[in-house]
Amino acid sequence: MELSKSFVFEPLPPIGESQMDQEGEFGVAAKAKAPHPLGRLADLRGKWQGTGFNTIWRPHFGGDVAHFLELNLTSETLEFQRIAGAIPNRGLVQKDVNMFGLNYLQQITDRNVGAGLHFEPGIFARVPATSDPKEGVTVVRMATIPHGTVILAQGDSTSADETPRPEIPKASIVPFTIGDPQGLIEFEEMDLKTKTKFRTAGPGLKGITQKMVNDPNSVLREAIAGQNITSTIRISTSTKTKAVRGGGVANTAFLVGDSEPNAVAAKVTSTFWLEKLDNEARASQLQYTQTVLLDFSGLSWPHVTVATLRRVE
Repeated sequence: MELSKSFVFEPLPPIGESQMDQEGEFGVAAKAKAPHPLGRLADLRGKWQGTGFNTIWRPHFGGDVAHFLELNLTSETLEFQRIAGAIPNRGLVQKDVNMFGLNYLQQITDRNVGAGLHFEPGIFARVPATSDPKEGVTVVRMATIPHGTVILAQGDSTSADETPRPEIPKASIVPFTIGDPQGLIEFEEMDLKTKTKFRTAGPGLKGITQKMVNDPNSVLREAIAGQNITSTIRISTSTKTKAVRGGGVANTAFLVGDSEPNAVAAKVTSTFWLEKLDNEARASQLQYTQTVLLDFSGLSWPHVTVATLRRVE
């Protein structure tokens, strides 16, 4: 999926002073003194491939157990393409602003059994600082998931100088009472030594360890152990945050259900790390962790996906 080479956003009438060329960059005279319009998103552009780990608690129809724990070792391709031109946002109480962005396509496959797991088209964009609403520069992620969910997540980024190496916290897949993150409820499916028909089994479990289940982000930390990472750009977004008023999740009627949810995606948070190795000129490694809270059966069930990808184009 590629944008036509002839397509360039062109606000009518123009917003601001900058003149854009056909590639969507600032005019030649402005380039020498202006920062890249994509800001810290600039190095995302390109094609990335690699491996990772996915965990998801799925609803289970019928019977006494309402859940099933799916575990997947993954192969992934994630491709970003620059959206040419300035994306106009017209204001009423705030003067007009230009956003700049990239469209992306994500494809994830189970590398044990070869099944397609995830397909996601979307957009990352840089939003300039505004006075109404009073916000600094933010990053916004807009994504569509074929299972029936659309997300709009907003957040911030930090520069390479501030975080030479990524700070990757622990991630948990322990469910909790809806609205009460401290009300944790552990299930036997998380213990790989316990035999159960409500968890991935057989060939699908090959290469998956208890350490990975206890902390999916351990896969990311192990992937960079021993690497000489000399700078990192962090890009974090969430569909619900006190810091930024924008964002949200929309679900199809099937997911929302009638008497109770089939499986509502209630919140999505993600952090991407763009990493340079050995003082290279451009980031060659991309890591991310994402948590989706799926609400069903009275609990919020963390769906965690992680991956380490290398630039291939």
